[in-house]
Amino acid sequence: MHYFTFCCVILHVILVWSTEVTFELPDNDKQCFYEEIENGVKFDIDFQVIAGGNYDVDCFVTDPQHNVLYHERKKQYDSFSHTTAMGGAYQVCFSNEFSTFSHKIVYLDFRTGDERPLLPVMNSATALTQLESTCLSIHEILKVVSESQTRYRLREAHDRIRAEDIHDRITYWSVGETALLFAVSLGQVLMLRSFFSDKKGSVGT
Repeated sequence: MHYFTFCCVILHVILVWSTEVTFELPDNDKQCFYEEIENGVKFDIDFQVIAGGNYDVDCFVTDPQHNVLYHERKKQYDSFSHTTAMGGAYQVCFSNEFSTFSHKIVYLDFRTGDERPLLPVMNSATALTQLESTCLSIHEILKVVSESQTRYRLREAHDRIRAEDIHDRITYWSVGETALLFAVSLGQVLMLRSFFSDKKGSVGT
């Protein structure tokens, strides 16, 4: 019995179809992603700007008939959920057209569909065995761990890129200060030498 239950657990661990992508969005540019979704299917979108400029981007979502379902300007991060009213290609676009010089790095998580029951007996009034209850608990904990790891990876990438940017600025500033110090020192040396150099003057008779 336990072997059969364990096999059911293995066969029914089918989660939401999810697509995660991190991409670079150049300045004055727009990028779109398309997903074929059937009618009556729920989809969820999470995005976050990891690096670039003020960490903001324009985002909009349209249905197959180009009706705007979601449109936000200069967002650093956001989430959007929607249940489709028609089947077809849904479009998610990110725009950096308002920026003239800063590239952006954007993270996108696109999930479609509802999560199927982990166990077939969850839809009935049958009581769960101890093994099944344990499997469900482990499953829920693993979902939380996976979501936490995603958040920590995004935060780590965001902080690392910002730290590297600060490091580059400090390096350039230090190089500039060093060059300026050498220039001032050289100017002082030349000025002091001019004070002690022999001056040719007119000789009176």
